[in-house]
Amino acid sequence: MERPVTPATEIRDPIHGAITVDRQETAVIDHPFVQRLRGIRQLGFSHLPFPGATHSRYNHSLGVMHLAGRAFDSCFPDHPFESAESRHNFRHCVRLAAMCHDLGHAPFSHAAEFAMPSLRTLGIRCYDPTKVEHRLDKRASHEDYTIAILTQSTLADTIRENFGFEPEHVARLVSHEVNIDDDFFVHRDFDLRYLLSQLISSDLDSDRLDYLVRDSYYTGARYGQVDVNWLISNMARHVDPQGRVSLAIDRRALYAFDDFMIARFHMFVMVYFHQKSVAYEEMLKRYVLSEACDYRLPAELEAYRQTDDVQMMAHIRRSDDEWARRIVQFNPIKVIWEGHGAQGERELETHHRTLLEGGIDAVAAPGHGVVYGQRKPGMPPIFVVDRHRNPGHVQPVDEATEIFKRYQDERCVGRIYVRPEDKRAAAELLKS
Repeated sequence: MERPVTPATEIRDPIHGAITVDRQETAVIDHPFVQRLRGIRQLGFSHLPFPGATHSRYNHSLGVMHLAGRAFDSCFPDHPFESAESRHNFRHCVRLAAMCHDLGHAPFSHAAEFAMPSLRTLGIRCYDPTKVEHRLDKRASHEDYTIAILTQSTLADTIRENFGFEPEHVARLVSHEVNIDDDFFVHRDFDLRYLLSQLISSDLDSDRLDYLVRDSYYTGARYGQVDVNWLISNMARHVDPQGRVSLAIDRRALYAFDDFMIARFHMFVMVYFHQKSVAYEEMLKRYVLSEACDYRLPAELEAYRQTDDVQMMAHIRRSDDEWARRIVQFNPIKVIWEGHGAQGERELETHHRTLLEGGIDAVAAPGHGVVYGQRKPGMPPIFVVDRHRNPGHVQPVDEATEIFKRYQDERCVGRIYVRPEDKRAAAELLKS
């Protein structure tokens, strides 16, 4: 039985304009676990060097959902589905995965993941045991919390009540470790799981297409201004002999793709690894891992729903620990040394050891700029097709462009931090 098409509403977004959502999607967006993302800044402590960067994970998630829907439409312009219901199910599934891909983020985004418990304590039932057994007793990640929330909280019931698929199908597009027993993603003997997953997580996913432009806008840094519209309009699909449907991009957009990859690298160097935001992240890490800190992120999901930036900062303000006080009083550690490239990486270890042996408590913060991410196990590459000049010609994107060879092993910057009062002594020690 086909579900009725529900009226749409619009959400105004400064990046993409009007984002259209229907009532079924609104039920998910309005859920408390999704609304929690309003209280988590997208860029952690980056609002300190970039005062405008106060946007939230909620803003970003809405943008990713919007772009994922547009990308889906570009990949299936010919509507090769048995019914409108089939198309709606797949499109809704990928949009929900995009909207929910960051549900598990801790306060201050990545900076507080050190406070997460082990994966085993989350008790995630939909994971494939053979894929996660090696890390059950290791610290959980924000993606693990995302999967737990999607499949084991009241949000799972909301998805079941409003859509023609299960929350596990949404979770499978977020993580390859989720086990799916049915053939939901198989349509007319073609497996759509690969393409739909690549729209959520790949080198050309809707996540990066949104956060580069959004973070550039709110920080005032222009490195992330890429041609999102051109990239999406040139997305396509490729079917291999095994019937796997993969993400492809038309060759005429290859230069825009190169620019997109370089923009990601430059945003890392200039924004995501800014020396001030990294200093606060390192201080938070020291506090969370110290004996003085009793703050831990709960494994129980309803308790986790109460965590956000304000909740954690309130805890930090109550602490007398040195690192907590430095965060609250805006008194960060300072850079005493900075190095670049492979040589800088080697010198980082040497100088850090010199300072420690000289009695100065120093923090080493290596940063690696990456353009090309490793594909998840079992995932095909993104392909380049030439629909206009040479139909039928297909090649993996890493063979079609030199951008990966140029930036694959790029090391951007490594830094050593010390307390402000130790800066002069540290400088003299390094000179000697």
